[in-house]
Amino acid sequence: MKHRAIKRRNVVIGIGAAAGAAAVGGIALNAGAATASTTANGDSDLVFDPDAYTKLTTTVTDTEGTEHAVTYHFWKAITYVSKPVDATYQSLIVSAPVEIDGTAVDASNAPILLANSIGGYMPSSVADATGVGGGAMGGGGAPGGAPTGSAAPSASTSATSTSNANQNTNATGGATSSNQLLALAAGYVVIEPGARGRTLKNSAGEYYGTAPAAIVDLKAAVRYIKANKGRIPGNVERIVSAGTSAGGALSSLLGASGDSPLYDKLLEEIGAADASDAVFAVGAWCPITDLEHADGAYEWNWGTNALSTGKQVDQTVSKDLQSQFAEYQAKLRLRGLKGSGFGTLTARNYDEYLLKQYMEPSATTYLAALSDSDRETYLAKNTFITWDGEKAGFTWDGFLTHVGARKKTVPAFDAFDLSAGENNLFGAGTTQNRHFTAYGAKNDTTGIGSRRVASDIPEKLNLMNPMYHLVEKVNGKRSKHWWIRLGTNDTDTSHVISANLAARAENLGDEVNHLYYWDQGHGANTDPGDFITWIAKVTGYKKARTK
Repeated sequence: MKHRAIKRRNVVIGIGAAAGAAAVGGIALNAGAATASTTANGDSDLVFDPDAYTKLTTTVTDTEGTEHAVTYHFWKAITYVSKPVDATYQSLIVSAPVEIDGTAVDASNAPILLANSIGGYMPSSVADATGVGGGAMGGGGAPGGAPTGSAAPSASTSATSTSNANQNTNATGGATSSNQLLALAAGYVVIEPGARGRTLKNSAGEYYGTAPAAIVDLKAAVRYIKANKGRIPGNVERIVSAGTSAGGALSSLLGASGDSPLYDKLLEEIGAADASDAVFAVGAWCPITDLEHADGAYEWNWGTNALSTGKQVDQTVSKDLQSQFAEYQAKLRLRGLKGSGFGTLTARNYDEYLLKQYMEPSATTYLAALSDSDRETYLAKNTFITWDGEKAGFTWDGFLTHVGARKKTVPAFDAFDLSAGENNLFGAGTTQNRHFTAYGAKNDTTGIGSRRVASDIPEKLNLMNPMYHLVEKVNGKRSKHWWIRLGTNDTDTSHVISANLAARAENLGDEVNHLYYWDQGHGANTDPGDFITWIAKVTGYKKARTK
């Protein structure tokens, strides 16, 4: 069921204590960060200044159509590492509510929604953000200095801005912007980190945002937050990560890999705070992840679907990749979610599992919410669905035909001609694109370099894949709460990718809330209000405390 749009209007109504921006050795520091102060872990140049905020007001219209007036403190872009490669991206913004509908609130112990705006593994920046929901994808370029707007607000600051946050958007991370607004209106603290991305290139032609830069940056942001416990608003032990598409993949990875020592050296290189990078819970929408197995999973799911041109992809390649998926799925030894009635999930029974666990319940929820006349019209147009008055039913083939054209060619992620965005993600040095699977490298059509993957690729794959931390090296410091969503019509990835993630997390004993949105595509978020309620439930947070 679609909810109403969530709107916000920002107006500066006051100013927090201001301080000048500082820089040491050419490194931009948080505006107002006193070098004489230190965090709980002794990082003198990574101190959050609780007084360097701007006071803003926002009107948030919730999913029921009710408007809420929210006053909040907003901290402009703060560099979260002491040795940034590019502070334009390695910065975060903070929004903390202080008054909701005329009642003063205390968010000092509220959950923290850590919402990234990463899409396509591209760079994301909050440098120019002027209020909550201000994260945006950025372009390439040479590393810069202090992010624009990083200085504390001056006494003469005055601005007005308007924007809308819709539930259904594209894959740039905007799908979760409604989460930020609703979280703020619920009394939560919202922190939005920027991160380097795959297209960034310096003046020497070297790519400095390829794997694993983005996850290293997000971990550094978490470390900054936790190192400033008692100074930064919110409960730093109740951080809930959220993201869409590649941002959803990174959110999952952040949750799965908490405190993994594999990242320590990389974090040290950029001057991350000496603190934990584990997060409490994960929100992931249509995660583009498990990249080394994504081609096989995609062909298992969409191999028989034609492209939008009506042309079929190379079925020989498709079948090769489907066979690889079958072998991988067998090795995982995953069990279906509790109550599903499914034991080990294999390439042979996964279609039935997806139907019974996700697709038919999703269609049932959708149809039940329609008026009788609208339901009758929908069923007349979609005769592959049977409806007994209470439950929807259909076949896997019927479902595939209903979805229609696949979005990606074959292979979908490690393209033979190195044209996929994921090929760029694994670029290195001055090499823009590289293969990251043996099959992709073996069948390379570019004639560039070796037909084998580079020696550094296996380690980078481990650093980028949440399944590695959940299956190969089970991480005890992982998040134990998972909110995972995907549209049934999303052909940007395979449905088994998020289903595998959900199954493995639950098999490990974690709490999992996973469902598919009927007839929705990539980036859908049709139940943001439920996500906000779920955060309160899993974190044990009752309501915003009054001062």
